[in-house]
Amino acid sequence: MDISRLIKRAALVAGAIVVTAGLAGPAHARTTTAAADTVALTFDDGPHATYTPQVLDVLAEHQVKATFCLVGTQAQRYPALVRRIVAEGHALCNHSMNHANMSTWTDAQIRADLTATTQVIRTAAPGAAVPYFRAPYGAWGRSATVAAGLGMARLGWTVDPRDWSRPGVDAIVDAVHAQLRPGGIVLMHDAGGNRSQTVQALDLLIPQLRADGWTFTFPPTLAG
Repeated sequence: MDISRLIKRAALVAGAIVVTAGLAGPAHARTTTAAADTVALTFDDGPHATYTPQVLDVLAEHQVKATFCLVGTQAQRYPALVRRIVAEGHALCNHSMNHANMSTWTDAQIRADLTATTQVIRTAAPGAAVPYFRAPYGAWGRSATVAAGLGMARLGWTVDPRDWSRPGVDAIVDAVHAQLRPGGIVLMHDAGGNRSQTVQALDLLIPQLRADGWTFTFPPTLAG
């Protein structure tokens, strides 16, 4: 175990906090636990024909489960990947039909979009649970409230390595280590562009985090 990371982790456990309020992105996050070395991995914008299978392969190799935030149009395009995600024991999250900014939408508009997205996901994977909703861009508006009425917990994040910007594999890895707190929720992407750096970073991060004493879990649902 890297000694500097061990010292940092001990300090974080001693001062662990739960993020529960605010206006955007991480502010709508709920940590996975209040005082345990747990982390939840989440992947946005898929499924993607190239990168989602690669992410799934890495997760399978390391025996880690994650949450996939699916865009409805992508789920329509790649239903077999939706079924694979479910079959391999991962969780599903509604990420809207077209990755639109919902911050100014009415409740009725949001409800129609989320309902249609969930229907698309369940057409691909009949009976699949969709316990989470994540607002595109972290632009929540009324969407978290509407999603709760549809049985979905709002899914924010506490760690954002900005992998979508392709800053380099090492930069992604370092950002996760720097930002991670007990109960953290990591935002990454398996679609929306070239995600080869994300795949490589994930393959490095999982064994590093395990060596540092972290365990992998799912974010909390409305049921707790």
